[in-house]
Amino acid sequence: MEKLLFIEIGMGCDLHGQDVTKAAVRAVQNAIYRNSMPGLLEILPGGTLDAMKVRVRLAVPCDKDLLDIEQVKAVLPYGAVTVELVDGGMLTTSGIVLPDKADRNDLIYIVNASVEVGY
Repeated sequence: MEKLLFIEIGMGCDLHGQDVTKAAVRAVQNAIYRNSMPGLLEILPGGTLDAMKVRVRLAVPCDKDLLDIEQVKAVLPYGAVTVELVDGGMLTTSGIVLPDKADRNDLIYIVNASVEVGY
């Protein structure tokens, strides 16, 4: 990325089911859901969203090999998206195991996201 324009931070969790992809998608959605970038087209080369680059960093506590990166990318509507996984996030207890929610144990998966936009 030649020029970094902004960074948004988000957090997502899966309370039951221990699905790291669900937590990661929620973290990215949390980072971007309250943003509007009306002046971006004036800044991007060629005035097109195709020139936008989006870098997502996900701090993931476990199950990195089970994370579906394509589902994370699908949350972002424009730009060339790259996803990087780093150690981090958190595992904590929900205090209960709910088999009807596909719980394998009582863990809550928490993922942190940094979404960087530039060109």
